[in-house]
Amino acid sequence: MSPTTAPTADERIFVGLGANLGDARTTLEAALAALAALPGTRLLGRSSFYRTAPVDAGGPDYLNAVAELRSSLAPEALLDALQAIEQQHGRERPYRNAPRTLDLDLLLMGGQRQHSARLTLPHPRLHQRAFVLAPLAELAPGLIIEGLGPVAPLLAACADQAIERLDGR
Repeated sequence: MSPTTAPTADERIFVGLGANLGDARTTLEAALAALAALPGTRLLGRSSFYRTAPVDAGGPDYLNAVAELRSSLAPEALLDALQAIEQQHGRERPYRNAPRTLDLDLLLMGGQRQHSARLTLPHPRLHQRAFVLAPLAELAPGLIIEGLGPVAPLLAACADQAIERLDGR
């Protein structure tokens, strides 16, 4: 699929959500509503919220989740929409891994693989981060990530990363 081609109707799209500034829970709930309101997009589910320490950064703990979508938006258009939602919530990018009011990462679009200056699919570090893998495994326990394998052993490999599930769903 090219950056301008829309996904097929059966492709599972997963978006990672995170925040560690302000009222993170309220911000993530608002971001989920904004995802559901995107044109040609349906929010199919979301994981529990998880608390995690920042990775490769300082600042307060993060609140994280993963959402599953279906969307007719092409990958680059969906990325643009995610970044617009971040901006609506005051996202700033003063330096790499800076604390943030909202972070939305396009993790997976079906089995698609893509690498461009703006977007890499699957997300290039998702297999290294418990804050992505734990909510992803909750939402889609049998998921096999193209080029990486099943989500469960990937999560097991991140067992040294502290993560706390906050709400059972």
